[in-house]
Amino acid sequence: MNELAILGIVGSLVAGALTGLGGVVVMLGGPPDARRQNLLMGFAAGVMIAAAFFSLIIPGIAQAEATGSSREMAAVIVIGAVLLGALAMAQLGRGIDRIARARLAKLPGWLADNAEHRRILLFILAVTLHNIPEGTAVGVSFMSDDASLGWATALGIGIQNIPEGMAVAAALSTLGWSRGRCILAALATGLVEPFGGALGVAIVQASTAALPWALGFSAGAMLFVVMADIIPGTSRRIEHGSATPALMAGLAIMMFLDVTLG
Repeated sequence: MNELAILGIVGSLVAGALTGLGGVVVMLGGPPDARRQNLLMGFAAGVMIAAAFFSLIIPGIAQAEATGSSREMAAVIVIGAVLLGALAMAQLGRGIDRIARARLAKLPGWLADNAEHRRILLFILAVTLHNIPEGTAVGVSFMSDDASLGWATALGIGIQNIPEGMAVAAALSTLGWSRGRCILAALATGLVEPFGGALGVAIVQASTAALPWALGFSAGAMLFVVMADIIPGTSRRIEHGSATPALMAGLAIMMFLDVTLG
């Protein structure tokens, strides 16, 4: 395994571990109020949008051109990969919902009959599983032969993992979990990302021609999460203030980091 492959797995581990930091923030400062949570998720959305385009889509087109594709064909390849990534994430979301509901039906009666508990467990399962393609995005970014691109992607995903960890810890604290257990649970939801990172590394090592597809696929998965989950969630909490300024701030900061680091 070469150095970039190892960095891809390490980078995805670092990004995933930041969910634990989100748990620590909540346990030390208390659960964020609705307005602060709205701003955090808006910021995360901006970061992910910038990371998808500047760390994944644009490098994916460049990689496709480097393998001999025309600029037009390179764009078609990456666009197709983005659409596949979004479709796969949509199917994964539906699968998560079916699996979770089937599992929750087998829980003890006191929990199966509690709609709020079921909603929290379903949310945590969804957060955990959607972190896998995020880890894949980090692993693939490192395999583009540019470590700075990989670290930029890891940073972007890591930043948006912090409010995810905060959300998980805050949700579990409402069930009466101790501070330590809430922090560990938040951390655990992100520790699946190295598995995704290893998957991304393996795909690219199997065939360098797969790199543009893998970059586009990862971007599509990230953009789907933003458009289907994060932005609608902030819109539903509009009475607590618009998240648009935070989204634009996250977009601008991540754009600057991607360009300067890359």
